[in-house]
Amino acid sequence: MNTGIRTVIYPVEDIAEAKALYQSLLGVEPYVDEPYYVGFRVGDQEFGLDPNGMHKEMTTYYNVDDIHGRVAQLQALGAIPQGEVRDVGGGKLVVTLTDPDGNTFGLSQEP
Repeated sequence: MNTGIRTVIYPVEDIAEAKALYQSLLGVEPYVDEPYYVGFRVGDQEFGLDPNGMHKEMTTYYNVDDIHGRVAQLQALGAIPQGEVRDVGGGKLVVTLTDPDGNTFGLSQEP
């Protein structure tokens, strides 16, 4: 089952500067504040800052129940995984894919 877009990751160059800007914009403190990632939760959505993503596009993540099954299904329809499914902490699994037109999107699965 797909429960919609729940996570948006922004690639940033200066994480401290971006953190201040998005903290002000979103009006909440980050729930994750590490040199490798800053994450904000607003309702059931997550907005993340990735200082290692400058050579990537902004990515939206669709929350799914079975990430491995969904990857296989989407591959059969022409999507190409951009790496393996990986645990990004606390059991949360993510993977990015591209569609046949080269658009990037991600899947996430909560623990």
